[in-house]
Amino acid sequence: MDPEEEEILREKLAQLKHEHKDLDDIIERLASAQPVDFLQMTRLKKRKLALKDIINKIESDLLPDIIA
Repeated sequence: MDPEEEEILREKLAQLKHEHKDLDDIIERLASAQPVDFLQMTRLKKRKLALKDIINKIESDLLPDIIA
């Protein structure tokens, strides 16, 4: 992977982590609001899980291959 591709991935990773944190905050606020909108909560949690999967994939791609 060339340095330019790595930089693009790092920027994307930072954006996704920020979005993940924002979703965390939104879910927390929704959970404390009455009445709780369970459908909205479910959608946000699914999006958050999808983001986490993408974040893990990018982090894995950024790790150098180590041959034991």
